[in-house]
Amino acid sequence: MSGKGGEDAGLLERGPPQPPLEWRLSNAFGERTAGEEVQEVDIISAIEFDKAGDYLATGDRGGRVVLFERTDNRYLRRRRSLERLDYRVGPPVFCYKTEFQSHEPEFDYLKSLEIEEKINKIRWCQTSNGALFILSTNDKTIKLWKVQERKVKRVSEMNLKGSQSLGNGSISSLGASPNPKASLLNGVCTERRYHYLSEDFSFPPGGFPSLRLPVVVIDHETNLAARCRRIYAHAHDYHINSISNNSDDETFISADDLRINLWNLEISNQSFNIVDVKPANMEDLTEVITCAEFHPSHCHTLAYSSSKGSIRLIDLRQSALCDNHSQLFEVHEAPGARSFFTEIIASISDIKFGRDGKYILSRDYMTLKLWDISMNSGPVATFQVHEYLRPKLCDLYENDSIFDKFECCLSGDGLRVATGSYNNLFRVFGTVSGSTENTTLEASRDPMRRNTQNQSRPGRALSNLTRVVRRGGGDSVSADGSGNSYDFSCKLLHLAWHPTENFMACAAANSLYMYHV
Repeated sequence: MSGKGGEDAGLLERGPPQPPLEWRLSNAFGERTAGEEVQEVDIISAIEFDKAGDYLATGDRGGRVVLFERTDNRYLRRRRSLERLDYRVGPPVFCYKTEFQSHEPEFDYLKSLEIEEKINKIRWCQTSNGALFILSTNDKTIKLWKVQERKVKRVSEMNLKGSQSLGNGSISSLGASPNPKASLLNGVCTERRYHYLSEDFSFPPGGFPSLRLPVVVIDHETNLAARCRRIYAHAHDYHINSISNNSDDETFISADDLRINLWNLEISNQSFNIVDVKPANMEDLTEVITCAEFHPSHCHTLAYSSSKGSIRLIDLRQSALCDNHSQLFEVHEAPGARSFFTEIIASISDIKFGRDGKYILSRDYMTLKLWDISMNSGPVATFQVHEYLRPKLCDLYENDSIFDKFECCLSGDGLRVATGSYNNLFRVFGTVSGSTENTTLEASRDPMRRNTQNQSRPGRALSNLTRVVRRGGGDSVSADGSGNSYDFSCKLLHLAWHPTENFMACAAANSLYMYHV
């Protein structure tokens, strides 16, 4: 079906290749029953683990953010120490924690533009005092949310019991007179003084010695509350495609098609433009920004990708406006190999730094590419994701599937990479030199059902495809070389790898699947 190619000599040198992992279902949330229709607002549009791997956040097209918490190591925080002692520790277990409405649909009256509530990206911030902080964004507005457990407060003791509620000012026994004529201006009453009190009420001998107030007691029970702490708005003319936290835990970037802005988490009314690719004449525009990501440990380094398939590494120490890049990573097409679709499928939809910051993983429409940031001559490895689609590019263009934005992820140890495909499939590749791991998994209760191990096949030259775009309805169902059918309407765009475990979370429409080994 597809294989792995590229410069294997540059792959990670971390011992002998390991056998392919056997993935098993850990949990499933929002799974559909047969024939159940998926609501558009329930489709998952973003997914992200926090740095420690204790929490998972998902966002959907309805503007909601759902949080999941790891529960298996609540009392086993030293899992690694136990593993070194040959103590068998089970796979991570995540359970639903809470959810909240992050964004609402809006309307820009100045531009006559509807702003969807869909969550484009989610990023975790540094925790503080037991509170979780999350950045979420739609097309125009970024919000910082604080999620914290609050202890329940209640009134546990009243001064008087039963009908003796005078000391508490109960409106049932000392309320306004039911007779509107009983009270006059300035409190002058025409009737007997206590005529409107309940019949069973009586003053104690000598009256009440003092005024006593109810006692508020804090229970042991807690409830989760999400509160919006900051709103970062009015800084992007185009749709925000990515946000990324800095390793200094004080700043973050947001990127749209033409600009990248730098924000301070504590300042919501001011940002600094650090990258601007907008030409003086928009007719001269040749490429746009597709994704931006901070280096995991160097607070002055970030990378951004473009629609032409290039990745630029920039250093914030060079200048305030980073017009010049320090490194450029791109693949040069052979002369004569270009076609109508060359630039479309070369557009990078997602980039991720490895945990150690030495490698960058990029995803274009057809391939995954692994780059060494110290070597810009070419990718150290190229992984073919769905090579069988090359003859179908015309159909994919007609039904707009060729513009789908697939995400990618790396394992915490950097030994494997993963990305999604059609028919709710996702692929896992080994990055160690000599590795043949090339696993196809399905986002279902039996992930290994569609697994096939195929050898690398030479890709077809794009020049063999017709340059004429056919008009008419594109077929949403295709088949690979083995005769397996694939539905282009079922696509796995979003997935995330746990930062320390071989554990993945995948979003298939409105369903969230979690897998372990």
